[in-house]
Amino acid sequence: MTASFAINAEDVADAARLLKGAAVVTPLLENAALNAVAGGRVLVKFEGAQHSGSFKFRGAYNRLARLNATERAAGVVAWSSGNHAQGVAFAARLLNIPAAIVMPADAPRIKADNTRALGAEVIPYDRFTQSREEIATRLSQERGATLVPSFDDPHVMAGQGTAGLEILEQAQAAGVTLSQILVCCGGGGLVSGIATAVKATRPDIAIHAVEPEGFDDTARSLRSGERESVDPTARSICDALMAPSPGELTFPINHRLLTSGIAVSDAEVRAAMRFAFTNLKIVAEPGGAVALAAVLAGKAPPTSGDRAIVISGANVDPHLFAEIIGSEG
Repeated sequence: MTASFAINAEDVADAARLLKGAAVVTPLLENAALNAVAGGRVLVKFEGAQHSGSFKFRGAYNRLARLNATERAAGVVAWSSGNHAQGVAFAARLLNIPAAIVMPADAPRIKADNTRALGAEVIPYDRFTQSREEIATRLSQERGATLVPSFDDPHVMAGQGTAGLEILEQAQAAGVTLSQILVCCGGGGLVSGIATAVKATRPDIAIHAVEPEGFDDTARSLRSGERESVDPTARSICDALMAPSPGELTFPINHRLLTSGIAVSDAEVRAAMRFAFTNLKIVAEPGGAVALAAVLAGKAPPTSGDRAIVISGANVDPHLFAEIIGSEG
């Protein structure tokens, strides 16, 4: 790592020290049915077991816990389709910090309701005609509050990277030698943090970003070397992974450290959610299931060793989940 990158391995280690006792050390699961389909061992890092139901608590707490007394009193403002909202709201409640979250009006109701239940103010916007960044920035300026981006922030990125440290530690404890890790990708905060943590000690592990079809801006950016954008007409059930382009801070790291990007269809995501429920006995939200979808659909690149995948969240609308689980394909 050089000074040109937003975070390094020591930043992730520092975040791990801060998060110790505050964050859940989420399980690394193994399942015979999944291994059979994949043709090898696959370890599943289930971040749905984290506070607020996704990995987002890690980055949110790492950012908010570093605010001084004056900053805490002024509050925080964030934007999110739901998981970052809940992560910030939960961390803010633990730290007694006022929080306001700019959320898309079409976000899953469970995510908006949970965010309010955690004590945060929810400010809706139209994700297709309005800029969440502009709304949140204006609000933070008006209130003197601290802006907490969903991925393009060094402390947020470092916090998310602690999941990567846990994967390495848990795999070693299980006697598994990893050769590949698949991670979901929206703006790139989680995968950049994990890549930073993992590559520092295991540069041999290939790390792949997985995105929904139509929102494969990171995959395209990795190929072109420049930050590509999403077609504004694109749609997906993966509401958590609909960032319009890779982050300014996350992309340089991902461009340097990631092996490739993979895109999966909504149909493949639905199949992965059914598989997770039926075989792993866990709930995976659409965006959280893309890495599993890549493995089940045979899109994960071949590897001679063992794989780890991240199921990043479990916050799915109950009606959508019931419809997907009850369907045949």
